[in-house]
Amino acid sequence: MAPAVRQADGMAVASFVLGLVGLLAMNLLLGPASIVLAALALRRGTTRPGRARLGLVLGVADLVVLACLVSADQTWSWSIG
Repeated sequence: MAPAVRQADGMAVASFVLGLVGLLAMNLLLGPASIVLAALALRRGTTRPGRARLGLVLGVADLVVLACLVSADQTWSWSIG
């Protein structure tokens, strides 16, 4: 496997993981990072395009969750209690 493809596969997996974690914590940072990594992985021709697309969707979902939180209680983070 070529190093560029291996790197793109790593970006696809990282995008998925960051998008998933971003739903729970730090969605302001992890959402855009997930979107960028997914776009780079798809552009570089990853052998895992499904994982990259899922990372892209999760990154967008992170930003949607953030928008809902901000509109609901005017905060940029989760609040417990």
